[in-house]
Amino acid sequence: MVASVFQLQCSCNNYPWGKKGKESLAATLCAKTPNTGFEIDESKEYAEMWMGDYPVLPAKGLKSGEELHKIVDDNKEQLLGKTCIEKFGGVVAFLPKILSISKALPLQIHPNKELSEQLHKKDPEKYTDPNHKPEIAIALGPFEVFAGFKDNNDIQDLFSALPPLERFLPRKDVNFDNEVLKQICYKILTASDEEIRTTQAELAKLPREKYGKQAYMLDLLPRLQQQYSKEDPGNLVALLTMNFLSLSAGDAIYVPADAPHAYLSGDIVECMARSNNVLNTGFCPRADADSIELFTSALTFSPHSAEEVKLGTSKTEKSISGKTSVYAPPMSEFNMLKTSLQAGEKESIRAIGGPSVLFATSGTGKLMADGNTHEIKEGYIFFVGQGVEVSYEASNGLEVYQAYAE
Repeated sequence: MVASVFQLQCSCNNYPWGKKGKESLAATLCAKTPNTGFEIDESKEYAEMWMGDYPVLPAKGLKSGEELHKIVDDNKEQLLGKTCIEKFGGVVAFLPKILSISKALPLQIHPNKELSEQLHKKDPEKYTDPNHKPEIAIALGPFEVFAGFKDNNDIQDLFSALPPLERFLPRKDVNFDNEVLKQICYKILTASDEEIRTTQAELAKLPREKYGKQAYMLDLLPRLQQQYSKEDPGNLVALLTMNFLSLSAGDAIYVPADAPHAYLSGDIVECMARSNNVLNTGFCPRADADSIELFTSALTFSPHSAEEVKLGTSKTEKSISGKTSVYAPPMSEFNMLKTSLQAGEKESIRAIGGPSVLFATSGTGKLMADGNTHEIKEGYIFFVGQGVEVSYEASNGLEVYQAYAE
């Protein structure tokens, strides 16, 4: 029998949109766990630290070195509990990550469960599971993101006021609805390099007042062009049709399956249903883009405003001392707890009826669970099996996130 609470070691991937070397929070947190052999190379970008049992970049038991999905598979009932096994199968239903973003990620959607099943059956090497991937992102500092569609009225205001955009309308005097928006996205994504380049040049020459409350687009346009190119259709889809949010530490968003999004900059906690499926169509070379027909046909239109994208926090009955809040997205796979303690403060989290992964993003202290006391500090990650109460005592301030299912 394995211990119900054990420390994890994780690793980072090296996508080019990640931050370089020690500028990457994902890398610096990953390097805090002792005796892993992970060393930061200042010449490399570090994008994501994965902290789940997904076999692509699995966490491992720190002492055993065994991959988490194997530990869980050998001890399902002890670690997951019967309820989670019945609901989600014999796996951890969620995948938490730390992301460090220096430039825009590809403009993407994560297919819904039905489409994921079809794609996985057709091409299991590319679409490595049949699950959906709704997700949340919590800012650890300043965080910029494109997520979900703007209100149709705001999009229509732009297309009415800016003559260069007429070429992307399906017809004149169109009444903007979701079907028209889908057609506009398709026309932009299938436009030639020359059309995309010319449109952006024409937009940049228009007076700022033409843009009304959306004049921020003129500031973002050259930045996106520099990161990718003046021919990238993602520049126009994101700026014209999607919400742009600039968030602060603690702010969060929820991105359902089939909703377009592109993270732009910042360090975040991300958590999602256990999947790695994605469809990319912008902020990437055209040769790397997925099917535009598939992307646009799968689009959904919720959220449809900046406010609908945001995910707030609330008090949680899991907290005994009131030092913990919860991010609870409208999905069944997980919630995320956030515990914030000053030096000397304590908190206990009631036993959860399913597995959890907890990780400290700052501070130092003690973690008491299952009759044992563990050191916990910035970058330390623990797996907690179902039915175990955990307690914290902060030495020098402590912030801990805990993703869980039950």
